[in-house]
Amino acid sequence: MRKSKMSSKPDFHVFTRSCWEKMKKNKLRLIRGAIVIIFLVFLIWRIIGLITKKNNSNFGNNGARAVAVEVTGIKHETIREIKEFTGTIYPSYRYIIAPKISGRLEKINKRIGDFVEENEIVALIDDAEYQQAVLEAQANLRIAEANLAEALSHFELADQELIRVKSLKEKEYISQSELEAASAAYISAQAQVNLANAQIEQRKAALRLAEIRLSYTVLKASKPGFIGERFSDEGSLLAANAPIVSVVGINTVIIRSSLIERIYGRITTGQKAEIETDAFPDMVFSGNVSRISPVLQETSRMAEMEIEVDNESLILKPGMFCKINIVIAEKENAQIVPSRAIVTENNETGIFMVDENEAVARYIPVLIGITTAAESEIIEPVIAGLVITVGQYQLRDGSKILLPVEDQEEQQR
Repeated sequence: MRKSKMSSKPDFHVFTRSCWEKMKKNKLRLIRGAIVIIFLVFLIWRIIGLITKKNNSNFGNNGARAVAVEVTGIKHETIREIKEFTGTIYPSYRYIIAPKISGRLEKINKRIGDFVEENEIVALIDDAEYQQAVLEAQANLRIAEANLAEALSHFELADQELIRVKSLKEKEYISQSELEAASAAYISAQAQVNLANAQIEQRKAALRLAEIRLSYTVLKASKPGFIGERFSDEGSLLAANAPIVSVVGINTVIIRSSLIERIYGRITTGQKAEIETDAFPDMVFSGNVSRISPVLQETSRMAEMEIEVDNESLILKPGMFCKINIVIAEKENAQIVPSRAIVTENNETGIFMVDENEAVARYIPVLIGITTAAESEIIEPVIAGLVITVGQYQLRDGSKILLPVEDQEEQQR
């Protein structure tokens, strides 16, 4: 029993010492972890400080690093806002020459590209059948005229007989029935004359119709122009209204394009337009907006526009693709700066100007007018000096700037 009690004491000391060593190790671990966390916090703080310092130096304060910029002067000249469209060229008019009657195409006097004058004969239809119809109508008219002459002769006899019978009746030499018979004969003869006159009018109308159908065998141009297409050849048997050739007028051409809803209200008839084509890239043609559709298509929200272009040179051809430039705004003697000089921040538009006395940038809010891809009009305020065109997005009001060498030399002069 004594031996067991004596042996338990050493075990208790060993256990106590082991616990103390573990606690000591845990404490050291906590201290080392705290040191690492403090170091990381310090490192992050230094990085943030360096970044902030760099940003402050970029925006410029007294003693900050200067920003290299490019500058240009303010111009006072005419500025135009031009909108570009695409379109297709059409002739000012186009019509089809086609017969109103059926028949064999006997001759075509013109080919594609030929010019035709107004009322010039273009094609002929075989007219033998229609010539015969005219002869028949003329013969029928002569028969009707002969019938009229016969009816008039009978009428004269009936008239004379009626006069004689009336005279005899007054002397009571004839009966009442004989007088009535003479009156009936007179009326009948008069009716025959009226019928003969009506037949003559009918035969004249038939003759006129035959002559008109005969005239349809000669096809003429209703307006001057060029033969654009040919649909039939000589010898073809044509039905009524079968196309033979088309005629186009291109002394003036029409260019059709479409306007989107956003620009619709800024285009009006009479506005000038400049036309360019791929076929003639070195030539510019002038025209005017002639028509604008009063409605927009519901599906596309676009309206059709037409531009008339004088084409006396006959260079522009129907079917060509073209680019259209329309001047929708123009101002003379405007304050103009490059569009790249305009900066927008917090819904405010402005520019940076050079303060030559202090070599710093000054921010000036501006009101913009006509704007193109290259230039912008400054409506307000009136400005003078040099405007910064490159490097302005690194600036704040009062930032130090470094001008190009040539600009510095000009300032020193």
